Amino acid sequence: SKRKLWRSSGNSLRTVRSSHILFRCSKVRFASALPKVSMSVLEPDTIIATDKVEETLSIVRNHIRQPLTLTEKILYSHLDDPSTAGSIVRGSSYLYLRPDRVALQDASGPLALLQFMNSGLKEVQVPTTVHCDHLIVAKTNAKEDLETAIAQNGETYNFLGSASARFGIGFWKPGSGIIHQIVLENYAFPGGFMIGTDSHTPNAGGLGMCAVGVGGADAMDVMAGFPLELQAPKIIGVKLTGELTGWTAPKDVILQLTSELTVKGGTGCIIEYFGPGVESISCTGMATICNMGAEVGATCSVFPYTSKMGEYLDSTARSDIAQLSALRSSFLQADEGAQYDQVVEIDLSALRPRINGPFTPDLSHVVGSEFSAAVNKNKWPKRLSGSLIGSCTNSSYEDMTRAANICSEAANHGLKCKIPFYITPGSEQIRATIERDGLLETFEAVGASVLANACGPCIGMWDREDVGEGEPNSLIASYNRNFAKRNDGNSETHTFLSSAEIATVLAFSGDLTFNPETDSLKDQNGNDFQFQHPYGDSLPRHGFDQGEDTFRAPPSDRNVKLDILENSEKIQLLEPWPAWNGEDIKKAVVLIKTRGKLTTDHISPGGLWLKYRGHLDNLSNNTFIGAVNDENGEVNSLRNVLTNEFSTAPDVARAYKAANKTWVVIGGDNYGEGSSRESAALQPRHLGGIAVIAKSFARIHETNLKKQGMLVLTFKNPSDYDSVQSGDSVSILGLETSSSYQLAPGKPLQVEVIKRETQKVHTFEVGHSFNDEQIKWFQAGSALNHLNNNRNSNG
Repeated sequence: SKRKLWRSSGNSLRTVRSSHILFRCSKVRFASALPKVSMSVLEPDTIIATDKVEETLSIVRNHIRQPLTLTEKILYSHLDDPSTAGSIVRGSSYLYLRPDRVALQDASGPLALLQFMNSGLKEVQVPTTVHCDHLIVAKTNAKEDLETAIAQNGETYNFLGSASARFGIGFWKPGSGIIHQIVLENYAFPGGFMIGTDSHTPNAGGLGMCAVGVGGADAMDVMAGFPLELQAPKIIGVKLTGELTGWTAPKDVILQLTSELTVKGGTGCIIEYFGPGVESISCTGMATICNMGAEVGATCSVFPYTSKMGEYLDSTARSDIAQLSALRSSFLQADEGAQYDQVVEIDLSALRPRINGPFTPDLSHVVGSEFSAAVNKNKWPKRLSGSLIGSCTNSSYEDMTRAANICSEAANHGLKCKIPFYITPGSEQIRATIERDGLLETFEAVGASVLANACGPCIGMWDREDVGEGEPNSLIASYNRNFAKRNDGNSETHTFLSSAEIATVLAFSGDLTFNPETDSLKDQNGNDFQFQHPYGDSLPRHGFDQGEDTFRAPPSDRNVKLDILENSEKIQLLEPWPAWNGEDIKKAVVLIKTRGKLTTDHISPGGLWLKYRGHLDNLSNNTFIGAVNDENGEVNSLRNVLTNEFSTAPDVARAYKAANKTWVVIGGDNYGEGSSRESAALQPRHLGGIAVIAKSFARIHETNLKKQGMLVLTFKNPSDYDSVQSGDSVSILGLETSSSYQLAPGKPLQVEVIKRETQKVHTFEVGHSFNDEQIKWFQAGSALNHLNNNRNSNG
């Protein structure tokens, strides 16, 4: 087929020349019949829809007559209706997209599958997998921790396994590894588009895939055969030049970018990397960068196709996809003249190792005098209490070999770790390979502890006993997130984020301010020695060892009974939410006005609560227990206006629900940042919440709230946040059809506040981002209700 490509129309967006592929204003002949290639060796009958994608993009180019970024090529080639491409406005329009696949994990998966069960369908409509990685608590060692998890979470695993078999879903058993590493090894492919019920799904961008983290309701829609609704993202271009050297690692790229963009600077955007520096980064290094892009609020991140991706595909038994990608190389790069809404330039040769934190991933310092000065100024605990490497961000073979190289050098000088040093392999394949290649032995020889192939301490699944609650201490970790209480439940644990290399070398110094570029340690003979910069192989020289077979394909006979125990405390069937009653919201009470950072970890904490992720009522006992109440500055202490006494957040919410009194939440900036956990939207809805009014919202959480039939509103004037307090009475006016305001796209609503103490009335306007379809979600009570209503009306 022939495609006509067009030069830039020269608008105000930034125009950048791609360093990989020239975009010429001439007719270009594409291969008329690309080879048919399976999406995964585990799904031989599932073919990558290359011809459909090329055909769709051809239609798009007839409507968008200018060069396209790689992001646009991938997203727009997955449009449900490509004829709408001409009306797309970045940051404004809504796209309706057809993802290639869906991935669920065992914490968010139960609620997603429970919602899918209410759709009435017999099987998923797109390739889907479930990954058991979140429920394994790190305590003793890999073997014992895995055995304990299987014993304690059997109900959940059995439900997920039976639901997967019944609905045609691939099932990865406990011990398989972390969802994102498994996806990278088996399912991600260049030019693809997928969604996953985890905020770090963008990890697959390291293989040139647009991979978006979503809530369970979004996943359920796609599994049921409906398109994904996504606001057309703005596109941040990151130009990389130079090459990484010395102690600098791919992780430092995103640590630097996070400091520039902040935790909300990427909201509503996709980050697209380009430039000559891209070629010097390994595939798994690119995945690390894309993974942590979630911490700036980005929808996802993506790299153009490089030879390093081809090498990784070859090494993971996907040479056919590598060959297909080479044939499609022009598609898998940005066009020359592609336009970005913002461009950031990073010189890899000048980049230095960085450490970010504590308590937020965007507080960044260069290792050395800059970071030491910050530690001393802020009186952060200088003595480290532990070092942790691995997680979905830094658990690749390359990360492990570079860390092992440091450990080997330390051992040669007679050193052992000065502090607890924990290592989490990203997958069974990584674990088996580093065991075969002697890396596990190297780690254990210096005193490291190897944990199960799971998320573990990164998400708070850590039974830590060496530090008590309220005891100030510092951790260094190669993780991606470091909010208060995130890793061990202790509000005084200062978690700092770094590359795996920096976290490893600090395990031998025990000093947070140690700089391996300049500082020395004493060897076994008391002599000074300085570490050499680490070396590691990006891929194993003898190929990967797949280890134990932990995958279960769905059976051909789907007549499988769902495994749900009677009176189960971990799995609970969901009932549809009631539809909107057609009236304005009158005199709802403000359950809480939150102060400061409010993440989904604060709304619905993880850790040991994850075991209830399939039982909404039990899980709701942690609702808002991590939020700071602005009224008294305390955590999990709210005023019950019915009794005028203070109690826990869940108890107050349940008291209002029992009294048929609806409630709202008042929040600040970037409300709901962090994890994609849909429970943070389901729980408030279950306990009687009707609306959240905030200064701004994180993308995934805003959508999750809308999907559950909640009103998601923003202060038109941010100073009005100061006029409301916990316990006040709030009416939201303009929802009724007869109202002069009326709920409609782009139209504000009016809020009337009656102060609890003075009964004085204050009114102000609030905005919202509801489109016509999302308004129907609210009116029906939820997106799922609306979906079922449409299906029933259409027969």
